[in-house]
Amino acid sequence: MTRNIRIGIDVGGTNTDAVAVSAGRVIGSVKRPTTPVVTDGIVNALAALLATSRFLPAEVSAVMVGTTQFVNAVVQAKGLARTGVIRLGLPATTALPPLVDWPPALRRAIGDHVFLCPGGHEYDGSEISPLDRARLREVAGELAARGVDSVAITSVFSPVNADFELEAAAVITAQLPGVPVTLSSDLGRLGLLERENATAMNACLRVLAAETVQGFEDALAAVGITGQLFVSQNDGTLMNVDYARRFPVVTFASGPTNSMRGAAFLSGLPEGAVVDVGGTTSDIGVLNRGFPRQAALTAEVGGVRTNFRMPDVLSLAIGGGSIMRWNGQSVTVGPDSVGYELRDRSLVFGGDTLTATDVAVAAGRAEIGDAGLVAQLDETLVERGLAYIEDVVTEAIDRMKLSPDPVPVIVVGGGGPLVRASLPGASKVVRPDHGEVANAIGAAMAQVGAEVDRIVHAGAGGRKRAVDEVVQEAVDRAVDAGAVPSSVTVVQIDEIPVSYLPGDALRVRAKAVGDLPVEAAP
Repeated sequence: MTRNIRIGIDVGGTNTDAVAVSAGRVIGSVKRPTTPVVTDGIVNALAALLATSRFLPAEVSAVMVGTTQFVNAVVQAKGLARTGVIRLGLPATTALPPLVDWPPALRRAIGDHVFLCPGGHEYDGSEISPLDRARLREVAGELAARGVDSVAITSVFSPVNADFELEAAAVITAQLPGVPVTLSSDLGRLGLLERENATAMNACLRVLAAETVQGFEDALAAVGITGQLFVSQNDGTLMNVDYARRFPVVTFASGPTNSMRGAAFLSGLPEGAVVDVGGTTSDIGVLNRGFPRQAALTAEVGGVRTNFRMPDVLSLAIGGGSIMRWNGQSVTVGPDSVGYELRDRSLVFGGDTLTATDVAVAAGRAEIGDAGLVAQLDETLVERGLAYIEDVVTEAIDRMKLSPDPVPVIVVGGGGPLVRASLPGASKVVRPDHGEVANAIGAAMAQVGAEVDRIVHAGAGGRKRAVDEVVQEAVDRAVDAGAVPSSVTVVQIDEIPVSYLPGDALRVRAKAVGDLPVEAAP
């Protein structure tokens, strides 16, 4: 009988991990160095997984990929599309024009194609000024002359009324056929500048997203896998490749999110702190009902403030590849790392660079490389190096906790041996089996999901009707992202009265998740 196998892949800065899961059980896992061309590392990992786990490509029903490709492009200001940024709000909002808080290098990377046009709404839904379609056609002509590859449109208070964004998109698309358009009402929450930043960031990644997704599809084809392809989102859920092409920014934190979801699955603990120690960084987060706790404040990416949904994660520049320095009395760890060159540069592999991995091997906590090459390390160096790491991790856990009470701590990631078996403030330290590839397992076990954040007015229809409309939009988006309609359930509804708006205004946030098509098949 043909098995229904799901493959999870996580592309990290140091390693590309791949796992195969069947009937809720891990049947194989591999860890391969990440390559400069990301898809090459994926092909290597998939080929190794197929070779060692004894299953056929035809048995793979779905592949889930978590990637840092898009956030790296923003941080490094590389591979970004020339982007036109249009704000609908004149005569208001002129004091702070679009992209006003972007770092100069990032702004130059997407081009200075910024336009303010009439339009927008007040907080109560009334118009600031009528939409000027003639002006939008002029802007479209100028964008065409400048050769932009993507367009971002933001209207003031579009979470209250998105009509102007939709109309503006129709005008721009008619003038610039084939150029992708991103609307802020599809992405961000309240807060004009942050929502606009998220929209522009998404728009400048649309071309790269199309190329990256195509690369993923080519990697699967190279090893003969024809199963469906999904991409991990920031909240621990999945989206299909069409949705990923449209909204690449929702992948930014998929790496640590997958690790936390994998940690919850492997440990069976829906609540607790998760420490994911990778090769370059360590991410600390908190589980809430098996999902990462979401950040309540704005998220900064590449020096730009945004307000799309992100997990509340604290990242430390400490990992298995972190370079250690010892002057005979004190030790420092990182922030620089040998990254994917660990197997070439660390002492246990015959290199000449002292890394955190070398210290873990010398202390007997890890079995990797040749332990004889680090047998002569100074015992004080080893002791103080590990103590340094544990102090930093313990402090980070305390910062992430919401109360002083001890909590379970789940340690995962390839660099997990750097963290000792007991920590101050931890009720227990759990190291689940397959924890070194928890990130890929989190991707493999995820469901498809979507979230909607809206300001609604109860009005004549009443509160229930207004809330139901937002819930239905979340369900529709989950289906659009690839979920089987009959399987979609709403897992979160938040209703917050907005006292400064007239009438019965509510801020409603709804999250829906559903099964993959391959799960619903008989």
